[in-house]
Amino acid sequence: MRPLRIFLADDHALIRVGLRKILESQRDWQVVGEAGDGRACVDEVLRLRPDVAVIDVSLPRLNGIDATARITAEAPDVRVLIVSMHLNEVYVTRALDAGARGYLLKDSVDADVIAGVAAVAAGRSFFSPTITKLLQDAPDGCGSDSDQVGRYASLSAREREVFQLIAEGHSNKEIASLLSLGVTTVETHRAHILQKLDVHSTRELVLYAVRCGIIS
Repeated sequence: MRPLRIFLADDHALIRVGLRKILESQRDWQVVGEAGDGRACVDEVLRLRPDVAVIDVSLPRLNGIDATARITAEAPDVRVLIVSMHLNEVYVTRALDAGARGYLLKDSVDADVIAGVAAVAAGRSFFSPTITKLLQDAPDGCGSDSDQVGRYASLSAREREVFQLIAEGHSNKEIASLLSLGVTTVETHRAHILQKLDVHSTRELVLYAVRCGIIS
């Protein structure tokens, strides 16, 4: 089995050492490179093409979110997990807009670090439990009297299946295979879901799913 190849970007060497120790405690996980600033991070990730890049938000020379946008545009096969000290929805939405698959707080326990890397490596979304609660408790969260509840209820059973798979990070082709549907049919379901939920991008759909407890 091919090792899971991971890249670390943080401007604090001690944090990189700690992350490397946690990640390489897992069988067949290998940290293949590190960077202490955003520009070096982009250059090295594009050169090494790891499976997962764990990137701090606050990097010198190029911040982690802009570095993520560069990486996901030029190497979409690399999945990014953002690491941050900021418990703030604005940072989460910016990270998702840039193409990150997950958002991990720096005070996370070792198990969450491992779970986060494993999730994004598998193509799924991941948020620290505190971030999930923040999104669910937001004013436009999916409360019991929220319009979002009614919009979600308007989805058909098949649309709910497709909705969750999209939110988990699956491509149209993967969803078609999992549900034994044609890709065109999945695309049609996706369009109907976005219209019924009144969301306009996959990033908004993922946030909607977290707020309503569909994914965590």
